[in-house]
Amino acid sequence: MSVASQTRPQTKMYTPEDLLDHPDGDHYELVDGQFVEKTMSMLTGGIESLLIFLLVHFCREHDLGSVLTASCGFQCFPRDPNRVRRPDVSFIRKARITADVSPDGFAKIPPDLAVEVVSPRDLASDLDEKLDDYRSASIPLIWVIYPVTRKGWIYRADGSVSLIREDGELSGEDVLPGFRCPLRSILPAVSERKLPVEPESDNGAGKPGGSRSRSKRRKP
Repeated sequence: MSVASQTRPQTKMYTPEDLLDHPDGDHYELVDGQFVEKTMSMLTGGIESLLIFLLVHFCREHDLGSVLTASCGFQCFPRDPNRVRRPDVSFIRKARITADVSPDGFAKIPPDLAVEVVSPRDLASDLDEKLDDYRSASIPLIWVIYPVTRKGWIYRADGSVSLIREDGELSGEDVLPGFRCPLRSILPAVSERKLPVEPESDNGAGKPGGSRSRSKRRKP
């Protein structure tokens, strides 16, 4: 008796070129050959906008380099050359933006600073994976900001990790010498906050390496 073989439909694997050609490509990352949607809440969007404003003003004043929004994708990850990530905010030092860096497509060099702003619906597993990508690319400085718990985690290329609370400050350290930003200054005033309760499951807010991915949905 012969048995007919059963085949499963194959999931299409997308490329960075497919993402560039996608009409809404700025709203997606590319992970394991799949489009992953990035969404932004009003809370996280406001924090990102304010932080970008402060960084742009500082970098222009000191002629340090380029501050980039989440529309800039990075294709610079050794373990997956086709992976594309979009930090919420990033910075590249002026000296590293040379003539051979193409203005088209995705950045093939890692940023010097990557920032992620976490919302209550973000998943710990997704942020862990993203931080692993950042570390594999040897990004010197990573800021992860948790608006709900009003704290942040700082990750450095040497492997050290620091917690800052709302009375602490973000420091540019060796990447942006002289930049200092009190964390409280970019968070919403307590009296104005109307924030949802943080999920208890798969949300590592307040834990090193935990929690993020903005309710991302993988698109076929």
